[in-house]
Amino acid sequence: MVNNSSEHLDILFHALADATRRGILSRLANGVMSVKELAEPFDMSAPAITKHLKVLEKAGLLKRAVEGRVHRCYLVPEAINDAARWIEYYQEFWNNKLDSLDQYLKNQPTRRD
Repeated sequence: MVNNSSEHLDILFHALADATRRGILSRLANGVMSVKELAEPFDMSAPAITKHLKVLEKAGLLKRAVEGRVHRCYLVPEAINDAARWIEYYQEFWNNKLDSLDQYLKNQPTRRD
């Protein structure tokens, strides 16, 4: 099994489970943005956006820099590596199982009814 903290993966996948948070990450992939800029396309209050940002920060997916009264957010792309490793492990696991099943089925005599 991949050696990752279960709690860390729970926090990471929880952060990625919400469409709004994934939308925020997609916007940050284009570059640094203020909280106000990030909030523009979402129909929700400033406190609601702040809650989403805190979840993303807790997961390590974004960081904030304070410039006066403006909070700028930026993506931390390497933070997703733990989730990617976890997914890769299980992808390989299931691919091996399915390859074994395929091999088994190919070696079975053909049935004629």
